[in-house]
Amino acid sequence: MPQDQTRDFDVIVYGATGFTGRLVAEYLVGKRTPRWAMAGRSLTKLEEVRDLIGAPADTPLVVADADDPATLATMCARTRVVLTTVGPYQLYGTALVAACAASGTGYVDLCGEPAWMRHMIDAHHDEAKRTGARIVFSCGFDSIPFDLGVLTLQECALAKFGRPAPRVKGRVRQMQGGFSGGTAASLKATLAAAARDPSLVKLLTSSFALTPGFKGAHQPTGLIPEYDSTIGAWVAPFVMAPINTKNVHRTNFLLGNRYGDDFVYDEMMVAPGLGEIGKAAADAIAKYNPFGSEGGPKPGEGPSKADRDAGHYDILFAGLMPDGTRIDAVVTGDRDPGYGSTSKMIAESALCLVEDVAGDGGIWTPGALMGPELRTRLKAHAGLTFTAG
Repeated sequence: MPQDQTRDFDVIVYGATGFTGRLVAEYLVGKRTPRWAMAGRSLTKLEEVRDLIGAPADTPLVVADADDPATLATMCARTRVVLTTVGPYQLYGTALVAACAASGTGYVDLCGEPAWMRHMIDAHHDEAKRTGARIVFSCGFDSIPFDLGVLTLQECALAKFGRPAPRVKGRVRQMQGGFSGGTAASLKATLAAAARDPSLVKLLTSSFALTPGFKGAHQPTGLIPEYDSTIGAWVAPFVMAPINTKNVHRTNFLLGNRYGDDFVYDEMMVAPGLGEIGKAAADAIAKYNPFGSEGGPKPGEGPSKADRDAGHYDILFAGLMPDGTRIDAVVTGDRDPGYGSTSKMIAESALCLVEDVAGDGGIWTPGALMGPELRTRLKAHAGLTFTAG
């Protein structure tokens, strides 16, 4: 897409002094990128990070603060897309989404906070449509591999059978590497918000929380370990399923129910072993809470490069056709999900908005707005694979 010369930048990385934001900025340094800048609260810290990651000395630095809406509005007016890693978004993102919607500025984030996302949809979707602002939540491990994995499977089903698979099972077969400190902080903020406002619990537990006006077929909860005869293995609850499943259903909703009005989808984690060993493993995984320990990473902290590089993930999507025929898709990533892979995914999402897709304004999912174009980018640049058949 041609550059918008009325704005100073194509992409601003907001939160560049945080751990994930710094990884994103470092990733952009190594690419032949559009016009981009780093943004955060402290000019001194921005200068330190710029030098630390080896960015050119003339890399533009923008001071913006979530507590000062005027600085956010000024930042948005200068760029085509804001890439924000400043979470929890329910604490620090509301004014930024409002500013992007008002100014017609694109937006990508790493949000896994469905109650806040629904609030933003209700408050700003119509305004974003009016101004042309393309706002895309959940552009990291939650929920791109799952959103695009289901999209890939359904494209294959439509090509092969002439109709979508009405039942899809997302099964995380391998995952090396943890979740980010920001993800943990977001979950804690969501739980705190639900404690203050019990009405949020119904929203958080609904698979259709992000599809206003539409409620499809009954969905599995995925909360209890079970033997999955489709793949011949024990499976256990997957901690990111509550956000991923909502995004997958929103993609279907935004695509005019391309997956079907009665589409059923769940996500679980495959437990190693067979028989009683597999069941024991599934039970143990179900009881494990990766966010319960105080020893995990705090926001702004994260694993070493060696640990990020050693991470990976493998996700199977098993689609079941009405006659019992099975069709599979597989998504893999070559870095740890919480940091290494996520930082590449959100960077490529921002570049995809700038360079590859037009699309109307509104609050989108990655799959609904950028699907095939983003998948091509992730395969070429971000270490992901997508296969189906």
